[in-house]
Amino acid sequence: MTARVADYDFPVPPELIAAEPPERRDGGRLLQLTEEGQRDRMIADLPELVIPGDLWVVNDTRVIPARLFARKPGGGRVELLLIERLEGGCWRAWLRANRPPRPGMVLSLGDDRAVRLLERDGREWLLALEGDEQALLARYGHMPLPPYIGRPDLPADSERYQTIFARHPGAVAAPTAGLHLTEALMARMEAAGATFAAVTLHVGPGTFQPVTCDRLDEHRMHEERYRIGAEAAEQINRAVAEGRRIVCVGTTALRTLETAWHDGAVRAGAGRTRLFIHPGYRWRVVDALLTNFHLPRSTLLMLVCAMAGHGRIRAAYRHAVASGYRFYSYGDAMFIDRRRLGG
Repeated sequence: MTARVADYDFPVPPELIAAEPPERRDGGRLLQLTEEGQRDRMIADLPELVIPGDLWVVNDTRVIPARLFARKPGGGRVELLLIERLEGGCWRAWLRANRPPRPGMVLSLGDDRAVRLLERDGREWLLALEGDEQALLARYGHMPLPPYIGRPDLPADSERYQTIFARHPGAVAAPTAGLHLTEALMARMEAAGATFAAVTLHVGPGTFQPVTCDRLDEHRMHEERYRIGAEAAEQINRAVAEGRRIVCVGTTALRTLETAWHDGAVRAGAGRTRLFIHPGYRWRVVDALLTNFHLPRSTLLMLVCAMAGHGRIRAAYRHAVASGYRFYSYGDAMFIDRRRLGG
């Protein structure tokens, strides 16, 4: 186990960062980790990786158009990223402006004076959207593409930066492993013996933030909201009791299950998680993972190292770079079965 954050750094050639989704959702490449190393596959091969009896768990959060471009009363531009709607109707948000605004200022969205800044706490602001929130977001909101995509959002992103099973609005980033799945592909996986369950974790902006401290034990994990319904909890617990494989589609579904596991069962209900999974973690419920390729020094890279081993992941990422795999949110994916890898 390595505890130095610097050991999770590596170069990614800029040309391998996917700025656009693949032409087809299920048209990406898939790197399967094996006992011997790795095997190059396609996303369309996922049914071949199904073990009859598998339970595949997806995250059904829905990305909201959380990026807003507003103006101060004097005309200065302010970029806002909504993070979470609180009880009472206020929002937590990040703001970016040449000169920081002040509490009490009302910002304009187009012709609407619609954003009242209430208070500031470090990087974060508390604000209120005045008027019909849904109408304001529908008219002025932009899909919050990650900064590494390096372009403004386009109308097509409203569909392609959502999974096909997105149901519950609240995320400011997509659970990107789920972007690869289509109804036809899931039907083929079911024909191969898989069943599906859905949980909800509203992905926050902290998912893109690199770890800035020197050691893993110094990192303070960002917090995210999750919910597991009674039916999903029953599906998961029955599969575990029967010894069937639990496969998570994405790190957010994985962290939800690992957080909610108490006294030998996944508990239904809502909660918040700061679970930071890194090498040395003792696994509770998840056996396998479908995940995209992650940023250097990110908590998600540390999670996959916990599942497959630091050396194996480093080797897999070197292979992915050499083989021209596409990285990050709109990029290709990796499949890890930790039981077969001795994890």
